[in-house]
Amino acid sequence: MPLEMNREVFITCAVTGAGDTAGKSKHVPITPKEIAQSAIEAARAGAAIVHCHVRNPETGAAARDRELYKEVTDRIRSADVDVVLNLTAGMGGDLVFGNVEAPFPVNPNGTDMAGATERVAHVAECLPEICTLDCGTMNFSLGDYVMTNTPSMLREMARQMTALGVRPEIEAFDTGHLWFAKQLVEEGLIEDPVLIQLCMGIPWGAPDDLNTFMAMVNNVPKNWAFSAFSIGRNALAYPAAAVLAGGNVRVGLEDNLYVGKGQLATNAQLVEKAVGVIEGMGAKIIGPAQVREKLKLTKR
Repeated sequence: MPLEMNREVFITCAVTGAGDTAGKSKHVPITPKEIAQSAIEAARAGAAIVHCHVRNPETGAAARDRELYKEVTDRIRSADVDVVLNLTAGMGGDLVFGNVEAPFPVNPNGTDMAGATERVAHVAECLPEICTLDCGTMNFSLGDYVMTNTPSMLREMARQMTALGVRPEIEAFDTGHLWFAKQLVEEGLIEDPVLIQLCMGIPWGAPDDLNTFMAMVNNVPKNWAFSAFSIGRNALAYPAAAVLAGGNVRVGLEDNLYVGKGQLATNAQLVEKAVGVIEGMGAKIIGPAQVREKLKLTKR
């Protein structure tokens, strides 16, 4: 793919995520009401898409309770702001081995493995316009945790998402994930237009240096739409990198807690920061109606 700056950019805000961040910032939303309100504020700040996880309202831990998703989606849809809804389908693929000498039995603290239908149940219940498909298995962060998504699992989840009329957003953490995404498209399990998120800097996937990023970009077919983000200290630089490489932008508290050195952010502030970068580069921010047209989404 030749390098060509994107002049019409949409922003996705990843509102809360599933990581252990709730205790690190008071701005990370936990309850369905907080998650929905933060998503609404991000939309008002310029996000065309909000990407939502849910959390246990009591503990802040990651959850996949259908009722929590239903409350979040109902609250967002009833608000006086338009936004494209994107729900995670990444939960239910968490495998934590026992230890290096005794990997089995697996550690019940953190292991959460579910079948394809169960992993997509909240998508069938809420019918968002987009849901994510983590397109591979990888060692994730530290210790004995593996993000687990087998080829058979991904094929079935993609089949169910497409049958529901929900656009999968392929989450690619490394080049092999892009390779398998192309296979899903070739098999007719994901329909055009294909949407992909390049997830950079997450241990132990693709590092977020520019050489690796451009290797990822150059493996994205020209007719696909892509966004990109990085976590950590390069998160605030990635909106510029993504736009310059021809893509769209993702920001949010799932990926980064800071809007400046030592300054804890809200989701709206991260979106505002991205808007400033994008417009400062001479590009235009497009809204949810234009995103729906571009990605052929069905508004619910």
